[in-house]
Amino acid sequence: MQNAPESSLVGEEYEVEVGPVAHGGHCIARTEEGRVLFVRHTLPGERVVARVTEGEEDSRFLRADAVRIIEASKDRIEAPCPYSGPGNCGGCDWQHAKPGAQRRLKGEVIAEQLQRLAGLTPEEAGWDGTVMPAAGDKLPQGEVPAWRTRVQYAIDTEGRAGLRKHRSHDVQPIDHCMIAAPGVTELGIEKQDWAQMATVEAIAATGSSDRQVILTPRPGGRLPLVELDKPVSVLRVDERDGGVHRVHGRAFVRERADERTYRVGMGGFWQVHPQAADILVKAVMQGLMPRKGETALDLYCGVGLFAGAIAERIGENGAVLGIESTKRAVEDARHNLQDLERVRIEHGKVEQILPRTGITEADLIVLDPPRAGAGKQTVKHLAGLGARRIAYVACDPAALARDLAYFRDNGYKPRTLRAFDLFPMTHHVECVAILEPATKGA
Repeated sequence: MQNAPESSLVGEEYEVEVGPVAHGGHCIARTEEGRVLFVRHTLPGERVVARVTEGEEDSRFLRADAVRIIEASKDRIEAPCPYSGPGNCGGCDWQHAKPGAQRRLKGEVIAEQLQRLAGLTPEEAGWDGTVMPAAGDKLPQGEVPAWRTRVQYAIDTEGRAGLRKHRSHDVQPIDHCMIAAPGVTELGIEKQDWAQMATVEAIAATGSSDRQVILTPRPGGRLPLVELDKPVSVLRVDERDGGVHRVHGRAFVRERADERTYRVGMGGFWQVHPQAADILVKAVMQGLMPRKGETALDLYCGVGLFAGAIAERIGENGAVLGIESTKRAVEDARHNLQDLERVRIEHGKVEQILPRTGITEADLIVLDPPRAGAGKQTVKHLAGLGARRIAYVACDPAALARDLAYFRDNGYKPRTLRAFDLFPMTHHVECVAILEPATKGA
């Protein structure tokens, strides 16, 4: 006998009491029948009508939007952005929450992930429980930090620039993104006709006046003549191989952090918040406290941000090895750090390159892995190198917690953990954990 076909619950509405925040920009609620709902556009303690957006009769949980607020939280405000709310732009998660409340919610998520995935209390993680805003981001209610120096606009079928709706390929056309940095806004992307384009990414460097757009044409689409409100270099994504190619202008932008200039080519990775690079370098250096003559590893090193900072501090008798999997980033890192002979950059995946280097020990390690984290085997290898301190930079608290558990299993414990709100209005948060051997002090 075959099972009956699954029955969609999309569109069903439930009146619910909203529980705690969960990782991902939503809160948890339960229906009277005990169904678990992940509800967006709400806050803990509210009573709302939640409309299901994803889920079947036999789903483990349902996704939903709060479409009517019956009892509001004291932390609720009117969303400043006209494109925020159920069924609209999915770029922000917390436009409806006071800025201080957003940071508290992020702190609650970090604490929950540490406890659930690593068995650590905030005290055991060396964390005071706060999520710190960047300087200048503490604004009056109703004002939004304009921090996003890189914005990827999706283009609808009529050639209008917009942003994607939550968990959807549908495009919400916009005339202004409130969290876009002034250097992005001044390009006037939203005013142009982008017919035949799939996406337009705008980059506004904070270390220079460099501006860049990266065009991804639809299959068979022809590039437009780009005439924006400010001088800009243009790159395009090749539909055949996904490679990025220069059309005109510089193939890179110049960023600046820790009193060094970094070339970032072909839309490569750089922190999106204008203050993030300096904030993270400062946190990592304060945690590691590099000494003259030490050896260090910078893993997932990108264009060399942390490798450069460490190399400046360990002096000519020290040595830094950086490992990065993206070929263009390796080229940029070697260019950026060419004046520092004590730095070597290797191209490849950390888990493949590190064992081949023959390195058996290091004084310091910094790793800034992708969202999935470093993983069990890489952590085990790193713990075997006997570093006196390890700095772990994390953009995902779940991955951080999992890897902290692996480090604990291999003899390392957190010394300190700091959290920074470098993605205001979204659920994302950046953490820096400093680890040391569990059997001795640093």
